[in-house]
Amino acid sequence: MAVLVTGKISHPRISAALIEKARALHARLLTVDTHIDFEPGNLVGERNHTERLDTQFNLPNMIDGGLAALFFIVYVGQTREAQNPDAFTAAGYERAHRLAVEKFEAVRRFTGTIAADKIELALGAADIKRIHAAGKKAALLGVENGYPLGEDRARVKEFYERGARYLSLTHNGHNQLADSHTGERDGWKWQGLSPLGKEVIAEMNRLGIMVDVSHASKTAMLQAAALSQAPVIASHSAVRALCDVSRNLDDEQLQALKKTGGVIQIVAYGDFIKTTRPDSPERRAALALARREFELPDTSGPGQRARIQSALKRLAPDRRAAYENKLAEIDREHPGDRPAGLGDFVDHIDYAVKTIGVDHVGISSDFDGGGGIAGWNDASETFNVTLELVRRGYSEEQIAKLWGANLLRVMDETQRIAAALQH
Repeated sequence: MAVLVTGKISHPRISAALIEKARALHARLLTVDTHIDFEPGNLVGERNHTERLDTQFNLPNMIDGGLAALFFIVYVGQTREAQNPDAFTAAGYERAHRLAVEKFEAVRRFTGTIAADKIELALGAADIKRIHAAGKKAALLGVENGYPLGEDRARVKEFYERGARYLSLTHNGHNQLADSHTGERDGWKWQGLSPLGKEVIAEMNRLGIMVDVSHASKTAMLQAAALSQAPVIASHSAVRALCDVSRNLDDEQLQALKKTGGVIQIVAYGDFIKTTRPDSPERRAALALARREFELPDTSGPGQRARIQSALKRLAPDRRAAYENKLAEIDREHPGDRPAGLGDFVDHIDYAVKTIGVDHVGISSDFDGGGGIAGWNDASETFNVTLELVRRGYSEEQIAKLWGANLLRVMDETQRIAAALQH
């Protein structure tokens, strides 16, 4: 299994012996990334993820980075009601359901036909281990945002049968199931979970779908943790003590998650792991001018940083070098805050491990959904996370837990509880 370690990314003080130790360890690991976004066309289009597309995730990057398994994310969002007055009507729910089904079917076709020789759909922890042992990559399905369920609880079973193995109650904005973390800015709708949201959690427990509390409000998260009979997960969150944003979990939430036996999958999303100072007007103007000069996209909005990186890959080497020189010139004339990097990311892992124990912490990227940091900006750089954990003194057993064993334990426990409830 090939892994990449570049001089640009590797820690300058890491010895060759430590790198080789980490390489050998990484090759033995079963690494699971619990959150990767995708567009259906990148799975079933003429050019798809079997090739090295200008995306953070694709199969060549996954192979290069030694990533064993990932959750493809079935995400459908609702806009604010003022912009989409039909969002919470039968018509709005039906549209969202169609879009979700399109994503489910794209993953099925990619893993079952288009790239069946390289990647296989897994429906449980045992499948992941079997597929990994056979030398193939494993794909799983997670649902981000319960909105496409509409008000039909039977769709929980439908999504399970389509392969969903976790489902997050909300995204950015309240829905029919629960309040979102955005209520800290916008106000509340349900004061936590809605009556339907409570029924959906019970149905997820009965079927064997992990309850995901990322994006939920603090009250909704605590209510979900208290109500769920199975461990809950935060599929892509960080810790609020280190980065005070509403998307992150504070210490009370971490302890509630631990009490369920669950796991927080620390996310490599720069805005959630490091609070950066805003750029000066002069720096913003200089950066905007440089982007126009090199015909790069604007940086506003989620996921734009990843799109800039993709656009840079399309530039000729001399143009890319010229752009990097321009950035260095801007940094000298108008210094900015350092962007989030691998060290900041593992700081969040360290904090969570010290607060709730290594058995309740995992790893996620949010690639192609806004995630990616200096040192782990696409799937090909996955090894560097292991390298940093080795550098900080984590044992092989601990790193194996962080990289997937904890999550697989929760999957198994969720299935065990579902079987007992059905019986």
